[in-house]
Amino acid sequence: MHMRGSSRQSLKFLLTSFIQGSLVLCLVPLGLAQAQTAEPGIYICIDARGRKLTSDRPIPECNDREQKLLNPSGTVKGKLGPTLTALERTELELKEKAAQEERARFNEEKRRDRALLIRYPNKGVHDKERAEAVNQVGVVRQAAVNRVEELLRQRSEVNLEMEFYNKDPVKAPASLRRRADESAQSIAIQNRFIADQDAELRRVNVRFDDELLRLKQLWALHPPATPSATTKIR
Repeated sequence: MHMRGSSRQSLKFLLTSFIQGSLVLCLVPLGLAQAQTAEPGIYICIDARGRKLTSDRPIPECNDREQKLLNPSGTVKGKLGPTLTALERTELELKEKAAQEERARFNEEKRRDRALLIRYPNKGVHDKERAEAVNQVGVVRQAAVNRVEELLRQRSEVNLEMEFYNKDPVKAPASLRRRADESAQSIAIQNRFIADQDAELRRVNVRFDDELLRLKQLWALHPPATPSATTKIR
């Protein structure tokens, strides 16, 4: 009977030791996890009620505001921003995206300005290129005008022949009617082409006008070099 009681006590002791050891093993990772979530230092903030709070870990009462993280010496080690809601995070992301787009637009505008200054260092260069561009459109347009004049002369010849069939145009030869139709279509095509060239000429002038407006601002900031300003090396 004495041996049985001793065995029971030994078994109880072993079970108790095992349970305590298991609890310790369970608590160690928990303690490590808590230590990893909070950076060591002193957290300090002023809560919504105006109280100054301090703790060795982030302060829940100040989740909606900034918290300072201090070194043991009292110097500021870092800052912990307020915890954002899903809506606040979305709004912040939209603001950041808009700011990035604005920076990209600003950089692109600067790039275009630099390219303009390189291409047109002064008004004379800009005026010369405008004249060349306008002249190119004018040459193409004039060719179309000349073609229309030729087609009109051909059409007048066809009209003279068609006068014999004014009373009954159906009796006109098929070849003559075909020439009349082709002439009318060709004239219409050339007139549309001339209208397109007129629109292109307006577009070219608008482009150069807009460029000149911007260039005047850029030249004021970066005055073009003049021959008198250059120093001759002897």
